[in-house]
Amino acid sequence: MKQIIPRILKNSLLESSQQLPVVAILGPRQSGKTTLAKTTFDKHKYVSLEDLDTRQRAIEDPRKFLSDICFNNNNGVILDEFQNAPAILSYIQTIVDEQEKPGYFILTGSQNFLVNQEITQTLAGRIALLTLLPLSITELKNNNILPKTVEDLIFKGAYPRIYARNVNPITWYRDYIETYLERDVRLISHVKDLVQFKYFVQLCAGRIGQVVNYSSLASDCGIDTRTAKEWLSLLQASYIIFTLQPHNKNFNRRLIKSPKLYFYDTGLVCSLLKIESREQLLTHYMRGNLFECLVISELYKHFFNKNRRPSIYFWRDNHGHEIDCIIEKASKLIPIEIKSSMTAYPKIFNELQEWYKISETQVPNGYVIYGGDENQSRLHGIALSWKNLNLIDI
Repeated sequence: MKQIIPRILKNSLLESSQQLPVVAILGPRQSGKTTLAKTTFDKHKYVSLEDLDTRQRAIEDPRKFLSDICFNNNNGVILDEFQNAPAILSYIQTIVDEQEKPGYFILTGSQNFLVNQEITQTLAGRIALLTLLPLSITELKNNNILPKTVEDLIFKGAYPRIYARNVNPITWYRDYIETYLERDVRLISHVKDLVQFKYFVQLCAGRIGQVVNYSSLASDCGIDTRTAKEWLSLLQASYIIFTLQPHNKNFNRRLIKSPKLYFYDTGLVCSLLKIESREQLLTHYMRGNLFECLVISELYKHFFNKNRRPSIYFWRDNHGHEIDCIIEKASKLIPIEIKSSMTAYPKIFNELQEWYKISETQVPNGYVIYGGDENQSRLHGIALSWKNLNLIDI
């Protein structure tokens, strides 16, 4: 039996639906968008544009299609995977301008690059854009399904179906990757060689936490740099990867200007890296990178679940000093170091101490996120357990 896992984003979804006529829930496939929409708006009529016949009607005659589903319908409509018929947005604009009913159209989409241009042209000022990523640690804790160890969480990932149906992550992620390649990539891009593209995604998985080097990535995959950039954009647009931008505060130092590469879900990375057990992960050379990926993606969820755009960066100068993560809050910068060790040794605060000197920070305000279970207040900051990232004030 499927378990419905409550989502934190529901509060922002309800608030937005009371203010604007259209609300779009964007995010990767299988992140729970449809379930969230249907459980929150159970009186809305549900229409899936994944269905071929329905999609064809929406594409061929969008005006009649909308007229049919809106006829004698005072509650509203959920349009699932609406990017399959993007032209429909222009006709939605006409309807909402005439009716002015808050929350009438609830849209879900998993291809961000297709919808943003359409939204900019047609629904600006009429639509709220929310992002739903896989389950956060807080959501897992709230439902008593958080894995006991960080290795278990990294390996299992955070997609709702794995927890709601207790499915095997090895087979689930394998099928997820194949479905993504076969369905989404063929539909939304001109990628001809899916085998080579899958290899490219695997190469990206082996580079999490590293500064993006387009030339190296292209060379290793046997493609040109332009194609590498296009494929990275494709993965970003479909919520597989994201890039963490460098902060531009230089303190009279030369800075790294290229972004770092991360995946939204570590379970997907484990699958791509052929990691097939928690035990294998314990000694894997990418364990530290995977822990860092987990923390950074969790911070992104922290922002998105509050319907805020992430103000997250990293900082590195040409002297080798680096802060894994910086949260920009108003005029304040919150430095965060990420260490996978189970123990909060004093030396894990070394980079924070250097940061305080360089930035002339008078009162230590940084965090070290580590692999242990206890939160510890120290002289140079707070050692925060991976289980309690929600305690960081954003």
